[in-house]
Order: sequence, then structure tokens, then C-alpha cells
Amino acid sequence: MAEFVPRQTAPRRQLGDWGEQLARHTLQAAGLVIVEHNWRCAAGEIDIVAQELEADYGQGGAVVPWLVLVEVRTRRGFAYGSALQSITPRKAAKMRQVARHYVRARGWTGPWRLDVVGVQLDRQGQLQSVEHIRHAVSDG
Repeated sequence: MAEFVPRQTAPRRQLGDWGEQLARHTLQAAGLVIVEHNWRCAAGEIDIVAQELEADYGQGGAVVPWLVLVEVRTRRGFAYGSALQSITPRKAAKMRQVARHYVRARGWTGPWRLDVVGVQLDRQGQLQSVEHIRHAVSDG
């Protein structure tokens, strides 16, 4: 398994960047197309923006491009819970808010969803898991 070895400058930011890079590779391997990453607005940031062909059951099940807005959570160790457990109700609300900004800013009229990729390392930096959760946060 891969190991994360931070440089001396800004190890937390480097850990996040490394997790996002790993998440992009994971999403691409699953067939998603990366559109952009680290999109920012006044409300916050979207780590990864992708598209995936998927059935839209709101439109009779036709296969259409979905806009996929992805939050990447990278954690070393379990002292504060796992990477996926770090999606609190407050974080989910923030994700919805920023996603709505993105959809409006880009004029997206098709279906969209909020996914989460959890990158979990042990305390020594050894990669334990990379989990992609589709529809992780409802538009609610």
C-alpha cells in the first residue's frame, strides 16, 4: 500500500493534496471524468468536480451525464474518527450550500449529486483504505 510522507512545510495541506490526488485517480478508475478541482466561491470550496453517465430515474431512467461534486476527507489515524465519520451534519449542510452555488454559477440544468471520498491512513501514514460513497449527502 502507498505511504504518505510529508515534507517539512505545511504537512496538513500536503496530506490533503495527496488525498485529493488519490481520490481523483480512484474516481477516474471508476469511470468518472474529472472536470475541475479546488473550485472556490465565497461560500467555500468543492474539492473535485466530475461527470458520470448514470440513469436519471427522475427522467424515466434515461442514461444522462450527472454532475458529481466530491468532498475528499483524508485522515491519519482514528483519534478523531475515520475520514468518512468527519462528514458531520454541519459539513453536509456546507457541502449542499457550496454545491448549489456551483450549479448556479455553471448553469447546470441536469441531475447532480454530492459524493464523498474518504482516504484513511494509519498513524504511521500507511494507506488503509480509499472509499468512494456515491450520493453520500442528499440535496435535502
